[in-house]
Amino acid sequence: MIKPLITLLTLALFQPVALAKTLQVSVDDNLQAVLDSASKGDVVSLDAGEYKGNFILRQAITLTGNNVATINAGGKGHALLLKSSDILIEDLTIINWGSDLTAQNAGIYSDKKANNLIIRNNKLRGDGFGIWLQSGKHIKVEGNEVEGNPTLRSADRGNGIQLSKVEDVEVTGNTVSKTRDGLYIIASQYNVLKNNTMHDLRYGIHYMYSHSNEVLDNLAYNTRAGYALMSSRKLTVRGNETRDSEDYGFLMNFITYSDISHNRITNVWTKPENKVLGRDGKGLFVYNSGYNTISYNTIDTAEIGIHLTAGSENVKVFGNSFINNPVQVKYVSNREQEWSQEGIGNFWSNYLGWDLDNNGRGDTPFEPNDGIDKLIWQYPEAKVLLDSPAILMLRWIQKQFPVLKPAGVRDSFPLMTVPSASDDTLISQPQSTKTMPPIPDQTAG
Repeated sequence: MIKPLITLLTLALFQPVALAKTLQVSVDDNLQAVLDSASKGDVVSLDAGEYKGNFILRQAITLTGNNVATINAGGKGHALLLKSSDILIEDLTIINWGSDLTAQNAGIYSDKKANNLIIRNNKLRGDGFGIWLQSGKHIKVEGNEVEGNPTLRSADRGNGIQLSKVEDVEVTGNTVSKTRDGLYIIASQYNVLKNNTMHDLRYGIHYMYSHSNEVLDNLAYNTRAGYALMSSRKLTVRGNETRDSEDYGFLMNFITYSDISHNRITNVWTKPENKVLGRDGKGLFVYNSGYNTISYNTIDTAEIGIHLTAGSENVKVFGNSFINNPVQVKYVSNREQEWSQEGIGNFWSNYLGWDLDNNGRGDTPFEPNDGIDKLIWQYPEAKVLLDSPAILMLRWIQKQFPVLKPAGVRDSFPLMTVPSASDDTLISQPQSTKTMPPIPDQTAG
């Protein structure tokens, strides 16, 4: 009696798997009818060709294009609307969805609370949003290519991959170009963005009202800002690269309790045709952001290496390399800041001090700004006087009589050489955001 019972339970347990089937679809078939008739666990496999229309997935199924099928949405609506959890979309080309940003037209659009999604190895090209995910959990977006329409104004394009009110999403190995922003994250937590490439965009990665996210080993180039981090907290931003940005390498606006470390910023320079007074390329722009750690980053060839303003204090800045920046630091505040930790300062390519005791630290502190700099920041038209004898005399007087020097940035232990990864002895590896205990969400959105 026991053996038949075990057999019956075993059959019941594996019945859904046994009933799952592969539905082969050609362009002559009614794809929406097949999707509607599919059962949980089925695989809908598309033959080569173009499938025209706007399709809805209401069941937990797999839809695969086998790298030969194209979904053409006809210039309107969503190409694929996901209205169920446990869906896998892979190996599809998706084109020509709608351009209505108010309606959130997207190539792939997940309905509210669609969980356990996998969107993998698809190619998307269109006017609106590429992939839009909202209010879901446990999602993977892997190896997709999203391309926007460069003939549209940047503001009229959708974002490449948009995460809205999601948790535990992994966005890895994707390439996004010619959309408005590459990856846009709002009101989301415990997500990981890793090994993505973003180029020819407004912002490569754009954060709003989010916390406890990891941004790791991504590349952004040909942008206005490589990484725009705004109104968020507890971000771990490590190992990323941005190059050839016009306005900012990293823009930090109201960012708190975050770790910005081991990133590389290269060539942040405003184009001559876009130059206006006060618009300079900034490697790091820190606005109204406090209680962060900025360490072991490289800022190379930016018009301004780092610009701190609007109460950006209580920031740990050490181990960074400021190389070939005409203005290394612009610090607008009346409070003195020490930019070193436990005897480790930063490398400054224009530091002229000596290291007579051969300990790898300069024997005199590095102070990048003086009162003349602050005067120029307040009255930019006075730049024409920088090389005049009067200005040179004022700088000399400030050095001789430090009491006349305003408060600013001071690095008491400037590094004589560019630090390597092995020199990172002060920063412990951050815990994964996935293991962090939930904290009350104090942000809007």
